[in-house]
Amino acid sequence: MGSLFYGSSASPIRMPDRVLAHVKVVIATKLRRGESFTLSWRHPAGEQAGRSTIWLQPSIPLRFVFGSPEPDLLDNAVLQAYAAAANSSSGLTVDLEPHAELAPHEADAR
Repeated sequence: MGSLFYGSSASPIRMPDRVLAHVKVVIATKLRRGESFTLSWRHPAGEQAGRSTIWLQPSIPLRFVFGSPEPDLLDNAVLQAYAAAANSSSGLTVDLEPHAELAPHEADAR
């Protein structure tokens, strides 16, 4: 399980390493271009019910921490689906449940 530290918050956004690896590439690409967007998720089991959205922009500090020392293999179809979602008006929505399958349809369905 990995962590995304956003802004000055000491509490990370926890997500599976494989999801975080794909999200990292999309975020880095968008922010490198100076493009802002939203990232949303449903709160996973064990947390207060609900959902969260953050606004990602180049001036807000981010740190990606992975649980595994080895990088995950990236799926090009998932990257394309996540990038397309990040470019949409609704932004990128990801599933943070550890048992969730990482599939291109995640981004397409939102």
